[in-house]
Amino acid sequence: MILKGKVWKFGDDISTDHIAPGRLFHLRTNLPELAKHVLEDADPDFAKKVKPGDIIAGGKNFGLGSSREHAPRIIKISGVTCILAKSFARIFYRNAINVGLPVLEVDTVRIDEGDELEINLNTGKIKNLTKNEELTASQIPPFMLKIIEDGGIEEHIKKYGDFQL
Repeated sequence: MILKGKVWKFGDDISTDHIAPGRLFHLRTNLPELAKHVLEDADPDFAKKVKPGDIIAGGKNFGLGSSREHAPRIIKISGVTCILAKSFARIFYRNAINVGLPVLEVDTVRIDEGDELEINLNTGKIKNLTKNEELTASQIPPFMLKIIEDGGIEEHIKKYGDFQL
């Protein structure tokens, strides 16, 4: 599974409140509308600028805070195909996998906003096409890759009637 896209860069400790602002809790039943506000507390214009296929590169502890499944869902709805970060809050990491959004742990210090990346989800290899460099991320376990390939855990269970991992 190969992904290719432009990077949007964020720092450390991007919380679920940065991603899905709590003041917009009333939109939780209208995820496309909530996605219009994705990450606005970290970058007020992000939702207007992000394009399908884009990639987020974050710092340490991406997705900390509440266990809101809405956070990775609206990132995915916005068109982002993958999130790279030095580390993830565990609940965010698993919620992302469950909604079919790939997340890879890698040192993102050499990745800059605007860089074009090519990511091989099967091997964890990341080619920075802008800088002609290669990084190696932690690999996603095969059973999680299967969930991602199926479009998330809900689609996986619909497809197989159970876990087929």
